Amino acid sequence: MSQPASLTVYAPASMGNVGVGFDLLGAALAPVDGSLLGDTVTISAANQGVHFQQVGPWAHKLPADAEQNIVYQCAAFFLQRFAVEQGVALTLSKNLPVGSGLGSSASSVVAALVALNAFLGSPCNQQQLLALMGEFEGRISGAVHYDNVAPCYLGGMQLMLDLPQRICEPIPAFTDWYWVVAYPGISLSTAKMRELMPAQYDRAVTIDFGRNLSAFVHASYRQDEALALAVLKDVLAEPYRAAAIPGYLQARAALAELGMLTTGISGSGPTLFSVCRDLPTAERAQQWLAQNYLTETGGFTHICRLDNEGARVLSPAHY
Repeated sequence: MSQPASLTVYAPASMGNVGVGFDLLGAALAPVDGSLLGDTVTISAANQGVHFQQVGPWAHKLPADAEQNIVYQCAAFFLQRFAVEQGVALTLSKNLPVGSGLGSSASSVVAALVALNAFLGSPCNQQQLLALMGEFEGRISGAVHYDNVAPCYLGGMQLMLDLPQRICEPIPAFTDWYWVVAYPGISLSTAKMRELMPAQYDRAVTIDFGRNLSAFVHASYRQDEALALAVLKDVLAEPYRAAAIPGYLQARAALAELGMLTTGISGSGPTLFSVCRDLPTAERAQQWLAQNYLTETGGFTHICRLDNEGARVLSPAHY
């Protein structure tokens, strides 16, 4: 197959942890209005080396030096690792805010590596590419974990196994759930939010964590919504992070009064997610969040389903 002149890859936003599954569960997001919530990377041939530029509403938050950008680093690694003689030109459209809790760095990494792999003849299989995604995303977040890159790449809701040849596996989702997400406009460092958590946990807490996560996975396979909602709670991170996210505790209480079924922190925050079964309730929640949770320029809220496609090459109509 001949090499295309260029291609653009979209990688969706994702929720790490999904509340109940710290570092072990993640889900990709698709706004119901059809908009794209995620980064894109466009790749084409160049004479030699890596040519890189960054555009988009959040590009100004990234390092000005191209060689410090994770997309540039992915490309430089790829050309060296697979002895590619031709150069590549990449354009990152940075559409996700940095430090948002929506898998911003994962989206850039996934879009870049999928684009490079597709453009250069697919030298990596799916598991090899996923392992690279975890490695590069870990350079940004401070630790290798797959709960953002896996759903961003593969779509849906993914459970992390972290076995040599089986990094993750999909689990069934509740297809009638609406996921309302709200980013207030501030950025929080993943590494600093991890520092808020204790180095060790009481035995009872770890038992609660294991019970809740296993029960949620069981409920997902049984499609037992009541059980899934009962255990969809975070006992490891949220108790220590909630107070560090301005307005989160007030929002959680208000959303419950509006009829939302459960609310949690997306990744390490400050984005929150809230779940319901019907669109009118989701719209009321979105309106409340827009008026009360979004505090800075650039904040946004979306009503989403889960994105079952994951990263993909866009048709020209989306470029």
